[in-house]
Amino acid sequence: MSEPSEARKIEGAAPEVEAVPGTTRVPGAPRTGYTQLPTGPVGVEPVIATGPDDTAGQPTVQWAPNDLLIAEDNTRLAPWALVAAIVALIASWFVGWGIPLAVVAVVAAIMSLRRAVESRSIALWALVLGIAATIFSLGWLLWAAQQYEKLG
Repeated sequence: MSEPSEARKIEGAAPEVEAVPGTTRVPGAPRTGYTQLPTGPVGVEPVIATGPDDTAGQPTVQWAPNDLLIAEDNTRLAPWALVAAIVALIASWFVGWGIPLAVVAVVAAIMSLRRAVESRSIALWALVLGIAATIFSLGWLLWAAQQYEKLG
């Protein structure tokens, strides 16, 4: 077990731990206060590095970071989403089984709205028509479910 509390002795803080009067206590700061800025001033002039002078007789080689051309993303999703939404909307006027195509159109429209290269107006039209096709298809499916209950 532990010793009685009389045997324990609490000592005061060491002199280097005590705060220096007149200074603000900053975590991690030395006890005597700061004597200089934590970082020195940074120059704003550009740094120009030169190579060794022993390459004077050799041909100059200009390096490029990448000689390959970066392929630009030219694929467009918004027109495909609009076509799928129009087909799904036309199908939803007659049958309710166009709902998978309507959901695909809505998802593709949302994806194209998030891309910077897409036409926002086409993507918005695809989203609105896709939502309308989803609602019409759901209406057909709900009506068909009610008719099935009456028959069976």
